Amino acid sequence: MTEDILKKIKQLPPLPESAMQIEAVYQDADSSFNDMVVILEKDPLLTADILKAANSPLYGFSREINAISQAVGLFGMGTVRGFALASIVKKSFVLDLSPYLINNDMFSLLSKKQHGLMVSWCIKKENKLLGLLSPAAFLCEIGKVLISQQIMSLEKQEDFKTALAELHDVEAAEKEVAGVDTPEVSATIFEHWRFEEGLVDVIRNCHNPENAKEENKRAAQILHVVRTAVPINGVLTDESVIAAKELIETYSLDMESFDKAIENAR
Repeated sequence: MTEDILKKIKQLPPLPESAMQIEAVYQDADSSFNDMVVILEKDPLLTADILKAANSPLYGFSREINAISQAVGLFGMGTVRGFALASIVKKSFVLDLSPYLINNDMFSLLSKKQHGLMVSWCIKKENKLLGLLSPAAFLCEIGKVLISQQIMSLEKQEDFKTALAELHDVEAAEKEVAGVDTPEVSATIFEHWRFEEGLVDVIRNCHNPENAKEENKRAAQILHVVRTAVPINGVLTDESVIAAKELIETYSLDMESFDKAIENAR
């Protein structure tokens, strides 16, 4: 981690009280479905963001979700936590991803498609992991915001563009030009904000799941697959899906559910 990026992370404002309340409820083993609903419904703007996200066609529900209680019932507390944190966290940053040759809408699409694929793939057979995977899928790319700032402050946009074209690997290009990559920066951001160790570990090691703690390896593997399937422009291609399936075979994950999820994500 470079000193400049660490400084940027330490200067980030604290998360708003609504995020702290959501985390407190989610982490409390004695909390209930209704406790989460009550917290979320206190914030009308957050409620609207969650319902908009939940009604995305990426999740394949045939009827409209028009209440937070309905969303929590259909997706579970962990996934709705992901919707909420994504909305809150992204409002904490000024987004300019131009060094990556994408605009803000494309960046938003990237996280939405990664999350949509994640939930569709895992909601039946890996549901217990969605408490970690839902926020991880939504938030793992946020480190690109600070890396982008660093590239622009160093006036290395052309160097980064060249590295992207030559290496065909976003994280390798980040390392070459900025000295850090997205998983490292994103994990350090959430460590700074005192998110649970498991979430930080999964994000930090999503490109190298073998380095994750044993209890987090499967979640890191799943996140690696999803990030491979949905590249930086948010557009799934035959090439990216083939690469993702190769990882599924390597990690012995569920191919049948992935194939069904891909149909919704395209």
